Amino acid sequence: MKTTYKYTVVLFSLFTLFTVNAQLSGGGEANPNLTTNTKALESFKDMRFGMFIHWGPVALRGTEISWSRGKQVAIDDYDNLYKEFNPVLFNAATWVKTAKDAGMKYMALTTRHHDGFCLWDSKHTDYDMGNTPYGKGIIKELVEECKKQGIVFGAYYTVCDWKHEDYPVVYPYKENVRIDREIKDPKEKAGMQRYITFMKNQLKEIIDNYDPAFIWFDGEWEWAWTHEMGMDMYKYLRELKDDILINNRVDKGREGMAGITKSIKYAGDYATPEQQIGKFDNKNAWESCMTIATQWAWKANDKLKSKKECIQTLVRTIGGDGNLLLNVGPMADGRIEQRQIDRLKEVGDWVKINQDAIYGTRGGPYLPTDYMVSTRKENKIYVFLLQHPEKEIEVTLPKKTRITKAYFLDGNTPVTFKNGKNSAAITLPDVLPDDSVSVITLELNTSAMEQEISAVQNN
Repeated sequence: MKTTYKYTVVLFSLFTLFTVNAQLSGGGEANPNLTTNTKALESFKDMRFGMFIHWGPVALRGTEISWSRGKQVAIDDYDNLYKEFNPVLFNAATWVKTAKDAGMKYMALTTRHHDGFCLWDSKHTDYDMGNTPYGKGIIKELVEECKKQGIVFGAYYTVCDWKHEDYPVVYPYKENVRIDREIKDPKEKAGMQRYITFMKNQLKEIIDNYDPAFIWFDGEWEWAWTHEMGMDMYKYLRELKDDILINNRVDKGREGMAGITKSIKYAGDYATPEQQIGKFDNKNAWESCMTIATQWAWKANDKLKSKKECIQTLVRTIGGDGNLLLNVGPMADGRIEQRQIDRLKEVGDWVKINQDAIYGTRGGPYLPTDYMVSTRKENKIYVFLLQHPEKEIEVTLPKKTRITKAYFLDGNTPVTFKNGKNSAAITLPDVLPDDSVSVITLELNTSAMEQEISAVQNN
């Protein structure tokens, strides 16, 4: 006889757990009054799902952007790829439509990665799209198309530049050189202050010409970049555009690939877990960045994540109260690979059905488990079932709170429930309506946003 398990969601206070980490607040200890633009941050969190794009001349070789320079691809070869980079099939409308069809609300483009190549025609360097056979930058066209199709544009811009003569870090790193600020390996003519001026000039160019909603920094881990530089850069950018958002990689507060920042000592508006889903945190804004394949830049025959894996990655991220930035790598001719477009469309078809549970929601009130996560807004709780948890889920509810209606968002599969004194039992069908993730809406007689965070226990 098959055993039926009852899964109970138990309410208890997690206030201390989620307030240990101080909320990201903007400009760091040097700028105590320069706090995050909360309106911009809330709008950012409402979007929940975005597209990351890693692209450049390296697509001609199919190796990883920047990291393959001097390893898989000889430095001289890598640095001259731009002379044959001619993406004649680049179509901004197609890129943006791919994001929109996937259910994504915003886009982050690698305007400049660690190799130093710029995807716009910059006045401050010749190592850019203007000096390729293509002959022009692609950002303006992309930004204009984002506006037409209702996608928010943001710019990735790295701190490091392994080609620039004034940036002092050498990559690939020498075996006897530690990557920290105590032991240095400066290049000839290296000058960090000149390099910072170069960075500021380029970032002002990006903001003035393309008006990004956010700057997505990277490369801050290297010894050449200091905490003081990070705070200064944050302040400089906020003076250029007050409502711009800046991730925590502008400064030195990130803790490894988990991407969290534990102190308001450091500048930044949101945290950035990389290639992993962040832990539940509804006090600090965060965004996981993940690849749709295994490599950030395009690679021939790279293994794609399945439709189910992509959807469950999105669901686990928003259930933890974070955003997901899912990366694609266009090919050298400017096209996004058709199989990536097809996979994203599959994700978008699912998102369209379940969009009410995604956009404008916040994580919780139930902590994620291996079989379910939840989001909420107004008087609704959305329960995402990642696998079938047997026949019944019992959720405990605050005093006088009742479920008034329960239904799957597919609109066809019935859900039955029974309110108890301080709980409700939800009976599930034998077969869930979606093979990837099924979503149940619980309508309450009160606000779902006022509930405490809950943990799930198996009985």
